[in-house]
This record gives sequence, structure tokens and C-alpha cells, in this order.
Amino acid sequence: MRTAIPLTVLATALACSLATAPANARARVFVASYGNDENPCTFGSPCKTFQQAVNVVDAGGEVTAIDSAGFGPISISKSVTITSPDGIEAGVVPTAGGNAITIAAGANDTVVLRGLTLNGSGIGFNGIAFNSGSGLTVSNCVVRNFAYDGSTPTTGNGILLTQNSGSIILVVTNTTVSDNGNIGLYYLPQSGGSIVPTRATIDHVVVANNQYGIVIDASHVFANVTVAISSSVANNNRNTGIAIGTGSQSSVRVSIDSTKTSNNSLYGITAGGTAEVVLGRSVITNNSFGGIVNDTSPNTFYSYGNNEINLNNPDINNPLNTAFILR
Repeated sequence: MRTAIPLTVLATALACSLATAPANARARVFVASYGNDENPCTFGSPCKTFQQAVNVVDAGGEVTAIDSAGFGPISISKSVTITSPDGIEAGVVPTAGGNAITIAAGANDTVVLRGLTLNGSGIGFNGIAFNSGSGLTVSNCVVRNFAYDGSTPTTGNGILLTQNSGSIILVVTNTTVSDNGNIGLYYLPQSGGSIVPTRATIDHVVVANNQYGIVIDASHVFANVTVAISSSVANNNRNTGIAIGTGSQSSVRVSIDSTKTSNNSLYGITAGGTAEVVLGRSVITNNSFGGIVNDTSPNTFYSYGNNEINLNNPDINNPLNTAFILR
């Protein structure tokens, strides 16, 4: 037996709940090709651009694309998730000389980008430029065609991280970064900062047809960097598939597992300085000037002995460290 709730009681309860909620609370907002930025960004009355939706959504809220369209470049200064469902192509195209997505968020803010297509069209400088924040997750995205200006390394990159203070957690999964004028995925904290503890996960990522595929460069800052690259591909880049560098004030540890780097015009993997690299179950082949360039000192490029390193010229310049292999 169900007891009917009197209409007056229900109306009173609803009125009370509305009175206690913020008048402009928007935990989830929407964009659509037919939207208008004068709208309240609800599902029934969506915005036109991602930027307007980000402006009005609550910190920590979510912006969702309803249909396939181009929704304009975005500047982000707070925690937010921007997403499009499977089967929807939410495009982000920058203006000439600009970024598709620029993130300058607070020290505790995290940004999630999911299911987006970022196309620089040969005129935009970077796909994702992460200048500050505590976390960035990129999943199921395509980032391509960003232009290098010919002189500045902070142009022409698919995903660029330049934060030089505070801690960072980076996750990039199931994403393709290709056809960029400089680097596919570039970690480059700028000089003059403080300690930058960074934890990065790069999984099921394809970096192809860039100048470099993945570059981890901690030579300009006092950093503690740990990177896990797994089940990924760094192929057909015009220079090097994966490049790892460190300075005297930084600690860099990179594990590379079940990853392929091949057909790069110069090298498959390069590592120098005091970087510590662990390589397992990976294929390094057909790189024109060398499979692995091991310039770590002391020798901290470790191999588990289960890799396929062949048909490069040469395969390895210096022996890899196999001292801790367990049988």
C-alpha cells in the first residue's frame, strides 16, 4: 500500500529545496551546434561555444557536447570536465597563432578532457597548453596539425606542459597526437620555478608524424618526475620517437613497457644526463640513425632483456644496464 503525499506538502518541500540551492548553480551544462551563448546552457537550451559553457559551469562541473560541431577555442581557469559522448565529434579549432585549449588553473584544480578533436589547421600553435593546475587528464582525444613558428619551442605542440611550480598529475590515454610541427607530447617546465613533483601516465597513446613524439625535458627546473609509458606507439616522427633529458637539479624516472618506436628519421629513444629509464617488452626498429641512444651517466638505462631492438643504424650506441634482471 502506498501513501499519497499531499500536493501542498510536495510543493512546500520543492520550494524549500529550491530556496536552499544557489540560484545559478550549474553542475552540468551543454553545448550544441544549434545553441546560443545567450542561453542558460541547459540540455534543452544549450550554449554555442565551449568557452561560454566553461564560463558558467560550477567549478568541478562538466561541459558536454550534444552533437557534432566545432565549438571554438577554450581558456580554462578552474576545475572542469569537458566531454563528448561516443559518436559525437566535438571539435576545438584555435585562432591563428593561438592554442585550442589553454589551462591556467589554480594549484588544486584538475581538468579532464575527453572525446575531443583538436585541429590546429596549420595555423594554431598548440593543442593543449597546460600552464598551471594540479592535474590534467586527456582521454579518447585527437590532437593534430599544430604549427611550429620556426623559432619558439613552445609552438607546434600537441600537448605542452610548462608549469614550473607545484605538483602535477598527468594522464593521457587512448589518444592520438599527430602531424604537429614540433612535438607531440612535450613536458617542459620553465626555468625559475620551484620543485615540480610530476607523475605522468601515458597509455595507449599514438604519437606520429611530429618532429618529436614524446619529449620529457626537466633540464630547466628542480623537478622530481616519474613517467610511465605503456602500450603506446611513437612512429614516423621526423626526429626522435621518445627523448628524455634531465638537468643536475632534477630527478627523472621513465618506464617504457610494451611500446613501439620505429620508422623515426633519427632515433627511436634517446636518454641523457642522470635520467633513469627502464625498458621492457618493447619494439625499437627501423630508426634511421639509431634505435637507442644511451648517454646516461652513470649508465642508468636499464633493460629487462625482453625487447626487440633490431634493424636500426646502429641498434644501440652504448650497452644498456642489465644488472638487475631477475631470472
